[in-house]
Amino acid sequence: MSLPEPMPSLSSRLAALTQRLGLTGRAARHILERAHALRLPFQALPAVSDSIWWQAGPPLQWLVDLPRGALSGPVQEDKAQAHAVLVRVVEQSQSHLDAIDLRRIDGLGGGTADSPPCRTLEDYAATQACRCVRIISYKDFLRALGQPLPGFSSGEPIALRQATWRGERLFWAGEHHGEAFACAIAYARRRGLEISLPAELTRYRLSEEGLDALRLNYHALAMPVQSWNDPGFMGLLLDNGLPYARLSLLRTPGAPEVLLLPRQNPEANALGEGLHLAGAADVIAYLKTLL
Repeated sequence: MSLPEPMPSLSSRLAALTQRLGLTGRAARHILERAHALRLPFQALPAVSDSIWWQAGPPLQWLVDLPRGALSGPVQEDKAQAHAVLVRVVEQSQSHLDAIDLRRIDGLGGGTADSPPCRTLEDYAATQACRCVRIISYKDFLRALGQPLPGFSSGEPIALRQATWRGERLFWAGEHHGEAFACAIAYARRRGLEISLPAELTRYRLSEEGLDALRLNYHALAMPVQSWNDPGFMGLLLDNGLPYARLSLLRTPGAPEVLLLPRQNPEANALGEGLHLAGAADVIAYLKTLL
C-alpha cells in the first residue's frame, strides 16, 4: 500500500506561484514571500445596503468625475496612469422622462452616518426626524410636497438618480426638506394619490469593459487603515520604490483604502499577489459582484 504524498511546503507552493506568475527575479520572489507573511487586520468589503439613502451605498458614482487629487502616492505619473483607468469603471447617462409617478420614488439624496437605517420612505416617515411633518388633509399634503418641490404645481421637472448597484431604486436628488418629501410620498401611496411630473434622470452603471481594463492593468486591494503605519508593509512598499496609488473610496470611518499596484511592474505585481494571499480583499472581484 503506497503512502499518501506529503503536502507541499509553503515555500514550495510560493515558489510554484512565482514561476506561474513569471516572477523569476529574486527581488520579486522575496517581496511575494514577505507580503504573504504580513499579518494585518484585513476585512471584507461591505455588502450594499438596502437603504433609502443615496449616500449609504458605495459612492462608485464618484469615479465618473474622479478628481486627479483624489489619488495619493509619491509619483505623479503613477497616479495619472491609475486615474486614467479608474474613470472608465463607471459610466453615466442622462435621460428625460415626460412623466413619472412620484410614488415610484423610494430614495433620498442625502444621508449621513447619523441617518436612521430605513428601507422605505414609509420607514423614514415613521421616525422621530419626521414628527414635525403633519399631513392630515390633502391641503397638508400639497403644502408638504411644496417644501422640497416648490415648482411641482407648475410642472417643473424633478431630478432623479439611479445606480445599477442599487437595483431599480429611484432616488430623489434633492438634499433639503427630505422629511417633508418622505412624508408626502408615504401619504400619496397610502391614499392612492397620483402626482406625475417630468423628470431628469441620471443613471450610473458599472462598466464590464472598464473593470476588465482595471483587472488587466492593476491589482486593486482593500488595505486596512492600520497598514499605513505598519513597518513591514511600508517597508515593502517604500524601500523597494514600488509604483502605486492610493484611493479612499469608501467614506465610512475606518473603511479600508484601495491600493492600486500595476501588474506590469514585476515587484509591484509580486506585492499585489502576496497581499491577496495574506487576506487583502480584491476590490475588482467585489465590483464584479455588483454588475
